Amino acid sequence: MQYHPLPQPDELDVREREDAMGAYFMMFATAALGLPLPILNLVAAIIYYFVNRSKGRFVQFHTLQSLYSQIPVTLLNLGLVVWIITNLVKEYAFSEVFWGYVVMVAVANLVYLIFSIVGAVQARKGYFYYFLFFGKLAYAQVYRVREEKDAGSRVNQPPKI
Repeated sequence: MQYHPLPQPDELDVREREDAMGAYFMMFATAALGLPLPILNLVAAIIYYFVNRSKGRFVQFHTLQSLYSQIPVTLLNLGLVVWIITNLVKEYAFSEVFWGYVVMVAVANLVYLIFSIVGAVQARKGYFYYFLFFGKLAYAQVYRVREEKDAGSRVNQPPKI
């Protein structure tokens, strides 16, 4: 499989590096609004990806990696919110399993926070920082050379009546 060449830090302008860095900081920008509704963070990341993906492969890679890595954290946070609401509405006791889930979600959010900060700093410097699994996935999707099937052999035709 062939891949496009990776840009070097001196080939990237400041705007591209700042847009790539912004993908990781979307989590912080929407955290205050999205705390009770964690799905808002994911929606903001999706919007940021679609707005900025055409600004170059470097920006597209970082926005896609940030988006992919936010999906599992958002699902964990959403599960916690649903579990809390269910326990409060039905007046269930918070079991040991619940507190174990709370600890797991807190650790997942802390790991995501650390990876996001490191990714943002590296993107601002013009470097690539590959998250576990999500980095390879985003790289393959953004930098893979795609062969256009039948490119050039297609001709426009009027509609068939």
